[in-house]
Amino acid sequence: QVQLVESGGGLVQAGGSLRLSCAASGRTVSRNAMGWFRQAPGKEREFVAAIVGSAGITYYANSVKGRFTISRDNAKNTVHLQMNSLKPEDTAIYYCAARGTVRVSYGAHEYDFWGQGTQVTVSS
Repeated sequence: QVQLVESGGGLVQAGGSLRLSCAASGRTVSRNAMGWFRQAPGKEREFVAAIVGSAGITYYANSVKGRFTISRDNAKNTVHLQMNSLKPEDTAIYYCAARGTVRVSYGAHEYDFWGQGTQVTVSS
């Protein structure tokens, strides 16, 4: 079992930045694909970014490409999401997820472990 805890959410003005963290416990996730998803009120959960286990190759949704950066610190069993140039449409609950394989997936249903989420609110 893997437990994931997100932190770093909050209220920020448009154009600002936030850095989300996802701390994993239970076992190492260094070889797991890790992803960030978000869900706005009334909308489905959507893919934001993911990082391949071990190799560190990254993938992004078109809506955040060039503004968000996913990274991992295997020594601390942690994954981060640096969010710059935030827009009001980025407002959502952000979830960290771990997949039971090194390969990334864009589908939320393919991830096995989830955190409780952290609220990000971007004001205009």
